[in-house]
Amino acid sequence: MSGKIKIFADSTCDLPPAWIEEHDIGIVPLYVVFGDESLRDGIDITPVELYAKVEETGALPKTAAPSPADFIAAFSPYVDQGDQILYISLSSELSSTYQNARIASEEMPPGKVTVIDSRNLSSGIGLLVMKAVQAVKEGTELPKIVDHLTSYVDQVECEFVIDTLDYLYKGGRCSGMQNLIGSLLKIRPVIKVVNGVMTPAYKVRGKKEKALDQMLANALAQAEDMDKDLIIVVHTMAESEARMLQKALQEKTGARHVALSTAGCVICSHCGPQTVGLMYTKKISSTG
Repeated sequence: MSGKIKIFADSTCDLPPAWIEEHDIGIVPLYVVFGDESLRDGIDITPVELYAKVEETGALPKTAAPSPADFIAAFSPYVDQGDQILYISLSSELSSTYQNARIASEEMPPGKVTVIDSRNLSSGIGLLVMKAVQAVKEGTELPKIVDHLTSYVDQVECEFVIDTLDYLYKGGRCSGMQNLIGSLLKIRPVIKVVNGVMTPAYKVRGKKEKALDQMLANALAQAEDMDKDLIIVVHTMAESEARMLQKALQEKTGARHVALSTAGCVICSHCGPQTVGLMYTKKISSTG
């Protein structure tokens, strides 16, 4: 079948693999780099393997964007069969992934590849991808889908409770003194995506449960404005906590679906194990 709209994302979208398969979502992997070894996120390395490697070497990997050539290789078979491609990228503020996809799109026949900057990460991207999937199912034409998604970009709420500052410290995202003080005082930083970047939203001192409770309370305070179609709880090796959060959200929001997902290697590299994130979109008023 040709002439359809093919949805693409990258490996940071953190959607459940079953959904990716069911909805035939194309995934372009980012890279996790240990020394001179470049591994494709989710293909050559899993989060469990990544953390084992960090434990073994004591060093964090770097992460790298797909090259324009990677995008061309991924897009070309679909363009060649007459499809239109809609690719929803990792935030342009966090990676050159978006820019490289744009470069690749310019190598394709005009109008064949549309690239949208999610201005987000992890399942915050995934929420937009699923809105695109639904719009395609409803037979919406590409320009209207693009307008629809663009209107939602600034409505995505994305927060993470980080269990340890070590990964942020090793990745150069907080100072050694902050790391030491945070560890001694058991401070749990909560990271929020604001204007496309990871921003420390607030810190909770004490047990991690307090930070998770605060993140849940923040979301529930927005329940009236929340788009109840889909909420996603994402985690890195913290399934039991994520499931508790999922259950509470399902009970207290009445959302149609609260999904549970695991983060890929790129997100794991930056946030570390035992991270729990909560993502939803706010409703857009009919007059907006």
